[in-house]
Amino acid sequence: MAEAVEEIKIKDASVPLIYEHSSYLPIVSMQIVFQNSGHLSNTIDGLADLSARILNEGTKKEGSVGFATTLDEHAIDLGSYVDRERFVLEISALKSEFPYAIERVKSLLTDPNFTKEALDKVKRQKTGWLTQKKSDFDYIAGTKLRELLFKNSPLGRPYDGTLESIKKIGLEDIQAFIASHLGYNNAIVVVGGDISLEEAQNDAKALLSVLPKMNVGNIESFKASDKKETQLIKEDTQQAYIYFGSPFDYGYEQKDQYKAKIAEYLLGGAGFGSRLMEEIRVKRGLTYGAYAMLRRTKSATYLSGYLQTKLSTQDEAKALVQKVVDEFVEKGITQKELDDTKKFLLGSEPLRTETLSQRLNRAFDEYYFERPLGFSKEQLEKIEQVTLDEMNAFIKSHQELKLLSFSIVTKDAK
Repeated sequence: MAEAVEEIKIKDASVPLIYEHSSYLPIVSMQIVFQNSGHLSNTIDGLADLSARILNEGTKKEGSVGFATTLDEHAIDLGSYVDRERFVLEISALKSEFPYAIERVKSLLTDPNFTKEALDKVKRQKTGWLTQKKSDFDYIAGTKLRELLFKNSPLGRPYDGTLESIKKIGLEDIQAFIASHLGYNNAIVVVGGDISLEEAQNDAKALLSVLPKMNVGNIESFKASDKKETQLIKEDTQQAYIYFGSPFDYGYEQKDQYKAKIAEYLLGGAGFGSRLMEEIRVKRGLTYGAYAMLRRTKSATYLSGYLQTKLSTQDEAKALVQKVVDEFVEKGITQKELDDTKKFLLGSEPLRTETLSQRLNRAFDEYYFERPLGFSKEQLEKIEQVTLDEMNAFIKSHQELKLLSFSIVTKDAK
């Protein structure tokens, strides 16, 4: 696990720094994670993503090609992206080149390529991506499921953007987004590799000191719908794409996350060992795969899952999903299922922490979700000790999981 979570003083703020040293390779990586600055911060659908994309276009002084050339000459990887809740800058370089990489990032943050040419380029890229997604039926079904579950909320909007919303975004919108979301006081720094803690602290200070102070707010939480709705989206498809979801009244801050992990694994995350796969594929051959996850984030906690099936078996598969979830919640799991799950989760743990990036990501998650460092290790010990009665009491206490809504892409009968 990470060696330390330290705090570095930058102006009037204490910024967390998650650090682990590894001299296995002479490489250093750093992430600057800006909280509450992802898709859910959009004032225009797609704005956060477009803002991240334009930071990948180098500086205004050097342009995209000139800036990228300097990175290539020094074998530096530098990029930015957003997820629902966060805006992330990633830097990776040889130890000998890392000080130069930090200078490059400082140049990028103080002189972003806010030009019409850069904006036109990223808008073309995003428009092309969205155009491709018009025939991506998994994307369509998944997006419509979010709309069903989170109506009239930022989480239910097409936060990746639409062709219409991307067209509306101007340079002033991107400038305003970056100026109001990338600050030294809403950052978490994650550093690992062949670098000392003191060097990591100094590099982080140098980088973040060029940023302004933000008004830091809490991430808003949204509750999934319990209305059991079904939406059919008619497309020219040869099979049905079935996405489903329901509320899960269980916060990310709960201390018995291991119970949710076991339940998720057995319901839909264990491949051929899960209830959904066993009932829908193995016994009835209706799909190649059926999966479900118990999502537990700051912005929402809910069940979501998906499968594909023949058009002729669409209704049967949908009814079977509902039946599997109902029986899972009502009857719980068996001792054999619990024993097998324990063996897998405990036995596969080394594979989830074998690389430096895996360990740093885990440490970041522990900090981000307000858990003590080493929380994941403690959860493994509790997985080993949990009883069947405790697990079934947990599963049966979440009757809301049965309140499934469905988003189904199916044949447009013309």
